[in-house]
Amino acid sequence: MVFGRGMIARYTPAVFAELWSERRKYETWLLVELAACEAMEQAKLVPSGTASSLRAKNVALDVERISAIERTTKHDVIAFLTHVEELAGPPARWLHRGMTSSDVLDTSFALLLAHATDLLLERGTGLLGALAKRARETAKIPMIGRSHGIFAEPVTFGLALASHYAEINRGIVNLKNARTTIAVGKIAGAVGTYAHLSPEIEANTLGLLGLAPETVSTQIVARDRHATWFSALALVAAGIERLATNVRHWQRSEVREAEEAFTVGQKGSSAMPHKRNPVLSENLCGLARVVRAAVTPALENVALWHERDISHSSVERMLAPDVSATLGFMLERATSLIEALVVYPDGLQKNLDSAAELYCSEGIMLALVETGMPRQEAYVLVQRNAMRTWRGEGSFQEFIVADVDIASRVDSAALRSLFNIDHMLRHVPSIVERALTF
Repeated sequence: MVFGRGMIARYTPAVFAELWSERRKYETWLLVELAACEAMEQAKLVPSGTASSLRAKNVALDVERISAIERTTKHDVIAFLTHVEELAGPPARWLHRGMTSSDVLDTSFALLLAHATDLLLERGTGLLGALAKRARETAKIPMIGRSHGIFAEPVTFGLALASHYAEINRGIVNLKNARTTIAVGKIAGAVGTYAHLSPEIEANTLGLLGLAPETVSTQIVARDRHATWFSALALVAAGIERLATNVRHWQRSEVREAEEAFTVGQKGSSAMPHKRNPVLSENLCGLARVVRAAVTPALENVALWHERDISHSSVERMLAPDVSATLGFMLERATSLIEALVVYPDGLQKNLDSAAELYCSEGIMLALVETGMPRQEAYVLVQRNAMRTWRGEGSFQEFIVADVDIASRVDSAALRSLFNIDHMLRHVPSIVERALTF
């Protein structure tokens, strides 16, 4: 396969732009060719000293010259080899001995994917660090939990962040595993049979490059490996998207529990000067769709004809640069978002108070069950008082204490003790630490 760049500069960190540049591609091809040449020297298939003599020439590859040759050859690897021969002279004839184009392309692709993964892991570590710091800072700040968007039972803001930490951490672990899966090359010839090479030459070549050999390579490295990698990237992006979605909710005007930092000179709307919009989080949700969209074509690349066709090539030359760069950008943006996230304890308490202690309903129901009352009967008793509170008729706690059917089972002091939020949240600090040290 070959690479091209369709990456949008707005969402491309500079290090990814360099990684997926045409120059870096050809330099990686040459790295693979020279490693293979060195392994062939050891096998006595190439004159001794060939690789070192080629390295000593320090050839400066000309991207434009290779493109010019390719316009005639209509074959990128032949154009590349032709150019290297122009620069290096007779010793370059030994390059590519017994190899097929995919030996160079797939092995260099593995090197670039592994490097891209290292860049992503570095940024993932940064995001995890930011989440861990903020989770510990806010571990004891209570907030109302929600299910279906509706008040549930209390949690803490730190617990919510710890949940995001755990999810993204799992994604990072998947990505580390995927790196091993894709750090695989081949120097096995036209259809993977080593007709003019040997498994030893392949092992020595890949050993020099820090790669493992494909188990059964055909003409290419199997594309289920790459599908695994793209899927791992999508899972990390999905974790970021869930985090960003929560930030968007917390920043809603009627919620206002937390918000993105709004810097001096920043503008929220071209029409309304008062606006402070969650633009970073919205951007992350949009970019997650781009990363996730790569999974289906990556899976479709697995089913190639026989030993190989090139239907996967055009897909990969677009997706690998775009998706890795996009996720790299997302990780950087999510990190800065969390580092600067503004949390409003008063807003959290206001929304908790507006839940009118209805979040204590389960504890009351369980207390009735412990007296021997059937669960569904207890449910009805608690629910009828909760619905009165929902309608704004009065205090849930007072309704519960005054309910004869409930009070006959549990005395008022015991009932009032069930409205203790500190008791409900007593395990949260240990949950947060469990998540952050897993």
